[in-house]
Amino acid sequence: MVHFKQLDNGIRLTVKQMSGLMSVSMGIIVGTGACVESDREDGISHFIEHMMFKGTERRTSFQISDNMDAIGAQVNAFTSKDITCYYAKSTSNHAAEAFEILSDLFLNSVFPADEMKREKGVVVEEISMNEDTPDDLCLDLLSKAFFGEENYGRNILGSKKNVKGFSREDIYGYLKARYTTDNIIISMAGNISVEFAEQLVQKYFGNLAPTKAEKRPLCVTLKNRNLYKSKDIEQVHIAISYPSMKRYERLCDATQIMNAVLGGSMSSRLFQTVREELGLAYTVYSYVSTYEKSGALTVYAGVNAENYLQSVEAVENCIADLKKKTLTQDEFKRGKEQLLSSLIYAQESTSSQMLLYGKELIYSGRIYDFEERVGKLNAVTLNDVYEAIEYNFDEKYRATALVGNVDKPLK
Repeated sequence: MVHFKQLDNGIRLTVKQMSGLMSVSMGIIVGTGACVESDREDGISHFIEHMMFKGTERRTSFQISDNMDAIGAQVNAFTSKDITCYYAKSTSNHAAEAFEILSDLFLNSVFPADEMKREKGVVVEEISMNEDTPDDLCLDLLSKAFFGEENYGRNILGSKKNVKGFSREDIYGYLKARYTTDNIIISMAGNISVEFAEQLVQKYFGNLAPTKAEKRPLCVTLKNRNLYKSKDIEQVHIAISYPSMKRYERLCDATQIMNAVLGGSMSSRLFQTVREELGLAYTVYSYVSTYEKSGALTVYAGVNAENYLQSVEAVENCIADLKKKTLTQDEFKRGKEQLLSSLIYAQESTSSQMLLYGKELIYSGRIYDFEERVGKLNAVTLNDVYEAIEYNFDEKYRATALVGNVDKPLK
């Protein structure tokens, strides 16, 4: 059973009841992230996410984690390009305590000056760790090569300079602009009654005054740049992006099926060719990112430095062969089954369901419908996938990134 309610102040609640379980996942999702930040704000969505755990009017940073541990609950958060999510998971009998703590850190954080100073150091170290993780660095570099320096091209962590310069005024200004009642979804999934979920949300969020998010229109212009970064490491990390579908476009599912065949599994063409047949890479895969204003199909591989050009050629040959419409009926069926099974597996996870229903409300304003989703996926034909192949590999807007012992980008 799925339930939806909108509070008088605009906050929306969705509850997915999973009565056969003994736990519940609860998330507070805000429709904001790196893609709406200005240059001066670059990294602030992520920094605020960190600071929310550093003390409230009632609890210190330690007490937040200690109180959660005392009831055996888990609490965490993440920031992406377009959402920020704070979530907790607890046994059903401790749902009230867990949601109270989660609500407290979300609504009542005070951002102490001493904690801000310490956390800036933590985030700066996180940025350093990212720079020392070549696959992450390569994919961040690819985002800039593909989208540019703004919107979806932004690194979620921001720059060290920006992070060091953030003030409490910057935090409160961003919260006022983006953490508004019309931009907040509360999503729960698991063994919790609708009535109890409504009571909890009304208790902690019902008295908030209605507020409207500051509109920040995205203007996305794709780039076709080839970037590289020299690092003295054993491997060369390769990433290539092509334009793909926006979120909810007609051929989204067909593109996902195509991607499953190309590089989405161990039986995919990229894995079988680049790794199994040629032995050029340990890791090689592809994935599709869909956003409101754009989309990207990305191929990534970590390869031996001496063979990186051969590896690029192997990847390009796989794509060229796919563009000849060589995708078979058996590959099509296998790709579709992989997507269908992933939908079914997600039905068995409270965390996955919490996030799935919350994101659907943020992105589309609709309630996620599992049966409708499966029906649309089942309706995709092989010809739809052929059409997706024609759309997804526009060489004019191809972007590439290299990280490793290299002194020039790919052509």
